[in-house]
Amino acid sequence: MCPPEIALLKTFTHYFLHLAFPAVIAFVFYRNQWKKVYLILLATMLVDLDHLFADPIFDPNRMSIGFHFLHSYYAIAVYFLLLFFKGNLRIIGIGLLFHMLTDFQDFELWCH
Repeated sequence: MCPPEIALLKTFTHYFLHLAFPAVIAFVFYRNQWKKVYLILLATMLVDLDHLFADPIFDPNRMSIGFHFLHSYYAIAVYFLLLFFKGNLRIIGIGLLFHMLTDFQDFELWCH
């Protein structure tokens, strides 16, 4: 269990990486169409719908990677393969992989 001030920083970091940092990615790498790319990156958060099949739906002491089916290593391999396509598929792959990285750091780099 994290002390309250660390738990707050962990939560802020998690949501910053899920909601704000994709705007940075979109603006830096897709400046001409950053708004569209940002919306696609945000849409990749729908991958968290697989949490609805878990009991409990949210467990702060559970690592998402490897537990939920859309967070499985097989799914991550497919997300990686999306990087080899052009256009929206590549953007979706970037968003899904960044989502996995965010969930990974949330569990591995902070107290739980």
